[in-house]
Amino acid sequence: MTEISKKTNGEITGGQAKNPEPSAAATGRGMVWQAIGFAWDFGIMVVVPLVVLGVGGRYLDQKLDTSPWLFLVGAVVAIIISSILVVTRLSQLITKDNKQSKQ
Repeated sequence: MTEISKKTNGEITGGQAKNPEPSAAATGRGMVWQAIGFAWDFGIMVVVPLVVLGVGGRYLDQKLDTSPWLFLVGAVVAIIISSILVVTRLSQLITKDNKQSKQ
């Protein structure tokens, strides 16, 4: 025998009750954690290339007596790499959000 249950929006379904939609508070908390995660990722995507290439350029400048050219080249390359990483991550998030909103 099939059990009949009533969903939160008033529809009656046969079988087991489906999980109700998440509350606005739960969805809001998820968005906050997603934003915090993106901020963390963004920081790493900017800081790591800048530190690695900046320090590497500074080190080579001291060794080769070319100050500040290699440091500047490292900083510019780090900015380019960071920009590519941030744009890629944002496009992934936008695509994921579009897929979720269509469902």
